[in-house]
Amino acid sequence: MGGRRIRLDPLVVDTVLAVVLAAVTVVYSVQAYQERYRFEDWRAFDGWAVGLCLLVTLPLALRRRLPWTVLLVSAAGLLVYLAAGYQPSVNPWSPLLAGYSVIVRRPARSAAGAAAVVAGLWLAAGFAARVSVEVSLAQSLIGTGAVWLFATGTRSLARRNAQLAELTERLRSEQELRAQHAVVEERVRIARELHDVVAHHLSALAVQAGLAGYVFDSDPPAARAALASIGASSREALEEMRGLLQVLRLAPEASGEEEGPYSPTPGLDRLDDLVERARAAGLDVKVAVTGRPRPLAPGVDLCAFRVVQEALTNVIKHAGPPVRVTVALRYRPDRLDAEVADDGAGGGPGTQLPGGGLGLIGMRERVKLYGGSVEAGPRPHGGFAVAFSLPVPAADA
Repeated sequence: MGGRRIRLDPLVVDTVLAVVLAAVTVVYSVQAYQERYRFEDWRAFDGWAVGLCLLVTLPLALRRRLPWTVLLVSAAGLLVYLAAGYQPSVNPWSPLLAGYSVIVRRPARSAAGAAAVVAGLWLAAGFAARVSVEVSLAQSLIGTGAVWLFATGTRSLARRNAQLAELTERLRSEQELRAQHAVVEERVRIARELHDVVAHHLSALAVQAGLAGYVFDSDPPAARAALASIGASSREALEEMRGLLQVLRLAPEASGEEEGPYSPTPGLDRLDDLVERARAAGLDVKVAVTGRPRPLAPGVDLCAFRVVQEALTNVIKHAGPPVRVTVALRYRPDRLDAEVADDGAGGGPGTQLPGGGLGLIGMRERVKLYGGSVEAGPRPHGGFAVAFSLPVPAADA
């Protein structure tokens, strides 16, 4: 509740301002006439004077919608008021505010015309108040000049705010496009890697089918084992193919990068190599494994490896050595939980946030594909942590 901003209707604000200004003008004029001006040669402040004061002040309620009309009506009321011989000490302030409204909202030529009208009214009020020509001219120039400076400054500020809002909206749109482009690129890369996984399964199927055919008569148990392996590999290949098709539906076009079709698909079995490369880059990396390590489905294995790789890469890029990093793997009966956490010693808390968030986008896309979750952010006592969890099918337990 405390953070909510109350937005008032400008018409309501201007109406209240006009009513208050009218009341102050009338009450002050009546009191001033009774106490001072009735002893001077001024016309008595009667009902006509009240009506003319209301004509000068009340149109200010529409000063934002009809600025020129309000200025002209207020100016006409003031001129009649002055011509009737009433004491003019209070009424000139309303046309000054009306002139400000024109200068703020109209082009330079129109604003200059409004300034001239206000200056003429103040000069006429000075003459009607029976002050010297010098004083009348000075107060006319000072009053009009102050309003001009304030109004043009307000108009310039409003223009800069509008330009800033436009630039902010354009920047937000560009950031959204960059994020979408990064998602597409990451999905295409994932699809390419899943293609390699599926190709591996199909190659294994071909070998196992050939073996089963070769030993079908001479070694039936070996043939049955090969057929069972074909069934298991087929099911895994189908699961990977479903993921591949899902990614390809979301990626409108592939990038031009190509990788070797026979490159081995990495997994957590290559974690030691990854850790050694991180240590060579200057990181102090420790690996902690809890639970019973077991083989994972190729796609899940690849996903876990890539997320750990991306997390270590972000530490190298955004925290820098010397940094202590802990890679924790927890094998649970139905899940694989992992965390890559650093102490941020190289750059202080929060400095290792991935630039632009594109690395985190890739992590989320990969883990989401396999029904997992990712959390990433600064640690309470400094450093940064990436934690993810991947479901492991019961058959892999």
